[in-house]
Amino acid sequence: MDDLVAIPCLFMRGGTSRGPYFRLADLPSDIAARDRVLLAAMGSPDPRQIDGLGGADTLTSKVAMVSPSSRPGVDVDYLFAQVSVDKALVDTSPSCGNMLAGVGPFAIERGMVKAEDGLTRVMIYNVNTESRIEAIIQTPGGRVRYTGDVAIDGVPGTAAPVRLNFADIVGSKTAGLLPTGKTQELIDGVPATLIDVAMPMVIFRAQDFGKTGYETPKELDADRDFFARLEALRREAGRRMGLGDVSDKVIPKAAILAPPRHGGAVTSRYFVPHKTHAAHAVTGAICVSTCAMMEGSVADGIAVRPPGDDRLVVVEHPSGVFEVALATRGRGAAMDVVGGGVIRTARKIMDGQVFVPAKAFIG
Repeated sequence: MDDLVAIPCLFMRGGTSRGPYFRLADLPSDIAARDRVLLAAMGSPDPRQIDGLGGADTLTSKVAMVSPSSRPGVDVDYLFAQVSVDKALVDTSPSCGNMLAGVGPFAIERGMVKAEDGLTRVMIYNVNTESRIEAIIQTPGGRVRYTGDVAIDGVPGTAAPVRLNFADIVGSKTAGLLPTGKTQELIDGVPATLIDVAMPMVIFRAQDFGKTGYETPKELDADRDFFARLEALRREAGRRMGLGDVSDKVIPKAAILAPPRHGGAVTSRYFVPHKTHAAHAVTGAICVSTCAMMEGSVADGIAVRPPGDDRLVVVEHPSGVFEVALATRGRGAAMDVVGGGVIRTARKIMDGQVFVPAKAFIG
């Protein structure tokens, strides 16, 4: 075997994240070997990821693995991996709705799905969360269009829209919408809502940490005492949610909320989980939106709830706003989420091969 092994990949931006997209079949079937290969491909562990494709940031140290699906009514399976920047750790317990935006285009580019003339619908099964998502891709002339006039906060310029319609998102990793059955509870004296819609989360009010909720990511990241306290609460939340010891996991994610300032429903600072997100995760925005609309949650009294059960919930974040089309029924602990839809964009950046040391395959 040569000292370097070439693996085909398509390097793409999906939403406000980016990373390599692989055919699952091009990676080792053994999970331990696959993790070693992904770490080597991204250049982890290393704060600069200088020897790989990673961008030295959690938002740019992500991997999408896609395969044709054998599930009825599903086109492709999507497995997401969060690759740690500075640790030899690959976490497939969460999903990433931003990287998800590139799955449909990737499936078409790789011939897994035949493009229609105009719009192509790709039904995706998210292996991480065991949920289904419909992606609607612009494909004039049977080819993926990446250019367009849609702007999303956190990404410069404009691009073609990718519509993502989420279903089966309640209880993505836990027993249900409210894993403990409570809309609000205390963790070490701090009010929290433990909720699981598209992403398991523990959500707090910023004021209960002595924060305004309008701090920049840089300002929050500089407060290590805050992060130490947040991590202790997150670990206890994970235990209560039935996720076990989450000290080496990125779920549940955490967020702190504040009243909106720019006409939205709520202001959110989202953590990934040991750093503040520069914008907002897609799945996290759906979960935060649900919390914001739930009577009795920590958001009750600070969020502005649009009327009705089908509503556009605008989440304000450090880079702008995130719009979620949220469909719900019921109130409080009896609330149910029928579905959530978001608009993202994606761009093909590079198509080629990443070279990985052969020793990564054999340990």
